[in-house]
Amino acid sequence: MIKLPEEFESRMKEMLGDEYEDFRASYDEKKKTGIRVNTLKESVEDFKRIFPYELSPVKWCDTGFEAVTDEKYGRSALHDAGAFYMQEPSAMAVAASLAGICDLKGKRVLDLCAAPGGKSTQLASYMQGQGILVSNEINRDRANILSSNIERCGVKNAVVLNETPEKIAQNFEEFFDVVVVDAPCSGEGMFRKDETAVKEWSEDNVKMCAERQKDILDEAVKTVAENGYLVYSTCTFAPAEDEEQIIDFLKRYPEFEAVPVPGFKYFDIGQREWLETPADESIIKKCARLWPHKIDGEGHFICILKRAGKNSDGDFTESAPDKSGKKNKSSDKGPNKELRVDRKSAETIASFMRDNLKDFGFDRERTVCFKDSVYLLPEGFNKDLKGLKVIRPGIHLGDTKKERFEPSHSLAMVLSKDNARRAVELDEDEALKFRHGEELKKDCENGWTLVCVGGVSLGWCKAVNGSLKNHYPKGLRIKF
Repeated sequence: MIKLPEEFESRMKEMLGDEYEDFRASYDEKKKTGIRVNTLKESVEDFKRIFPYELSPVKWCDTGFEAVTDEKYGRSALHDAGAFYMQEPSAMAVAASLAGICDLKGKRVLDLCAAPGGKSTQLASYMQGQGILVSNEINRDRANILSSNIERCGVKNAVVLNETPEKIAQNFEEFFDVVVVDAPCSGEGMFRKDETAVKEWSEDNVKMCAERQKDILDEAVKTVAENGYLVYSTCTFAPAEDEEQIIDFLKRYPEFEAVPVPGFKYFDIGQREWLETPADESIIKKCARLWPHKIDGEGHFICILKRAGKNSDGDFTESAPDKSGKKNKSSDKGPNKELRVDRKSAETIASFMRDNLKDFGFDRERTVCFKDSVYLLPEGFNKDLKGLKVIRPGIHLGDTKKERFEPSHSLAMVLSKDNARRAVELDEDEALKFRHGEELKKDCENGWTLVCVGGVSLGWCKAVNGSLKNHYPKGLRIKF
């Protein structure tokens, strides 16, 4: 049995009353393992046909499933191919709820506290390659993990940054249609999943988290465009980090209003009596709480806020769809032209694209270089990257080496089988050997060849006279 902090138990007894015993018993149940199909790579129907294990649907996410066996799903070739993402079921509710009220295709989206990437890759799946996704993480090591997951899932339109909320606010004023703040919190909803969260919990830590969340929101709000959405979420039960955070925010920023979270038939709502200060009950009831004793998942809190538009005097009006067709406010200078790929290299890259790919747009105006590495910026991304800590400024196309171009693993992962002029399908045993770094024997046309498993891209090989020379990155190779 998990030993919970006494102060935490005392507060939860007050909050839940008769429900507390069911809540407490949930901590002794097995933690939930979730799988979310990555629709950038595979449809749900096709995935279910090729995935060899039993799955149970997550009610609030049509691409989400609960794994019902004890298999090590993360070791499968389909996982490394980005066909699915391991994500706790309640965490899927944030992006799914947002997508229930806002079509994300073509939008400018910021995931401000994005690592390890579950919500970013889910947002990307709803965007379907249209629009701009900026995924940010302040911790460098976690930002690299975020970038790796963005790559694995084949996200075409993402820029990954390693910045502070303050720096993001300075560079992206009123730029985004949607801003997601999955705030660092005391982690009470993860106690069953993470023993460290239990050991580190204290009332002082709850207060510290609440102060930090307020600071993050005060920066995040600066990046939200007129009529845009700010989505706030935590994995904690503390009202100081949840409903009270929202009430205080709306006092500071009255141009925002709370929007009901879709999926309430599966979730609970906030309660005014939990708060230390008086609050508008209509606001509290628009917040969603996910309880581990009521759903097949861990604990979560969600609130969706919408910013009003401005009238002709520059004052905010009631929220309404923006029908003006005007661009979001920004001080855009455009991508740093000093990074633009030179004409000779561009011709080399374009030649590779013609010889090896189909229906893949190479646009020199969207291409930047960092030393020998070449990146394709998301379409419509017109921000200067100078002065920002950039982990990934778009798709890493590959590297220019002595007047030749070598494609990257990142490029392979954004391609479908139909995009490649040459592709080879591997079975599970062959895919295991490929990920181990072995050379395979296959009868196929010579040249750069996309390696696939279950119809989903896994990486590059170079076919030479019946041999597949392995180009799977050494850092990703598995050990037997």
